[in-house]
Amino acid sequence: MPLDGRGRYRTRGRFSGVVIGVYAFLIVLVVVLLRGSFSGSGAWVPIAVVAALAFFLARYLSTRYTIDDRYLHAVRLLGGGRLDLEKVRRIEYARLRDLGATGFTGSWGWRGRMWSPIVGRFDALHTEPDGLLVSAEPAGMFVSPRDPATFARELSRRVRSYTGRLEVDVGDPRSDAAAGRTLDQ
Repeated sequence: MPLDGRGRYRTRGRFSGVVIGVYAFLIVLVVVLLRGSFSGSGAWVPIAVVAALAFFLARYLSTRYTIDDRYLHAVRLLGGGRLDLEKVRRIEYARLRDLGATGFTGSWGWRGRMWSPIVGRFDALHTEPDGLLVSAEPAGMFVSPRDPATFARELSRRVRSYTGRLEVDVGDPRSDAAAGRTLDQ
């Protein structure tokens, strides 16, 4: 189990080779198509596009999750969020598509604040569209850790120390939800 010296569970986001490949392809495409534009008065345009693509790739690759004694932390380059473990009410497998999240900007926006008619407000600090929805007040969090089952077990163990058993908890080995049901089942 990936515990550090202070007893915190730490893991990275689950990365997609397709997403990384698309960013790399777009950077190469801009460089190849606009290579003559890298000099002169308009040189800032292709440089800015390449820098923006490289920054968003680095932001994607920097996604990390930490569970300590009080909080679930989701951090990435110049952003992130945390969730108080005492306020967690559900831990379940989910897909962004099934949540009926509205708006393109929520998923790709800077903060990742989204709204779903099923669960209400939540922060989407994910690297993949399949992951864990951690419902809490005032807003939950959607995360996509490298090993969702192990992450859910550790999160569940720490949440249960505050709240006892949850109604829906895929990390609790004695829960029906641990069988892997998602919101649409």
